[in-house]
Amino acid sequence: MALTSSTLSPAEVARYFISAGITKHRTRPEIMFFKACIAGVFLSFGGLLSEVVGGGAPGLTASDPGLVKLLSGFVFPVGLVMIVLQGQELLTSNMMVMPMAAIKGAIPWWGIPYNWFIVFFGNLVGSLFFGAILVKYSGIVSTAPYLQYIQAAAVTKAVVPQWHQIFLRGIGCNWLVCIAVWQAVAATEVISKIFAIWIPIWIFVACSFDHANMYSLPVAIMLHSKLTVAEYIKKSLFAAFFGNIVGALLVALPFTWFYLSDYRADGLEDAEEGEILAGPFEQPCPFIKINV
Repeated sequence: MALTSSTLSPAEVARYFISAGITKHRTRPEIMFFKACIAGVFLSFGGLLSEVVGGGAPGLTASDPGLVKLLSGFVFPVGLVMIVLQGQELLTSNMMVMPMAAIKGAIPWWGIPYNWFIVFFGNLVGSLFFGAILVKYSGIVSTAPYLQYIQAAAVTKAVVPQWHQIFLRGIGCNWLVCIAVWQAVAATEVISKIFAIWIPIWIFVACSFDHANMYSLPVAIMLHSKLTVAEYIKKSLFAAFFGNIVGALLVALPFTWFYLSDYRADGLEDAEEGEILAGPFEQPCPFIKINV
């Protein structure tokens, strides 16, 4: 009896991402935008849950802050799990997927900023909608100790650190996010995908690496934190954004080199002609029902 692996090989995962990049490039912009909006909402659910866990234990925070970081980090991955399993569009993972596809000629180079622009604003709109409607106006964290925790966390994340520190934290964050997405694609059934996502995301949040914080910092501003909109955009948003790009490329570039060096030997057509990959990977793997 032939043995069946429960995971894809790294080369199969890399080829899947090329096919996924082609699919993303061909997706209508309004569909891409609304999928990104949904992803922003889903990720914000995880951010809110993390705030509830971290902010709801001020006594434990004072006595054992490391344990609180572990607990709040542990619940945050629920957002990415929903995004991956439902095939929504997240900027941080697209920072890995689109360059891989462009490097191998599967999409034109202009497809990278085109995709990132749409998904960036979609993620932002979804996060702001969630923060304003479901958090601020619902009042669910507008009382102590949650309010003070959210306000103080914004200062700790975006006011206290220097620009280069947020940039470096952004590298660590998206390095782990892209590893999580890579592992999720490698797994071939749902429980394994969840575990594959959970551990790297838990590490990044518990260790205070940083992403663009499209939910947590804007909602803190809405709740009258000392952080201003201008400070958030100039310091946190841009620094984390550029750091996230570097973190994604630390996965995309070496893995493309390792596993896709002979990719054109399989008969890939020129991307500018819009031709998809020929052969057994003509479409994303049928047993992987996600779009990353």
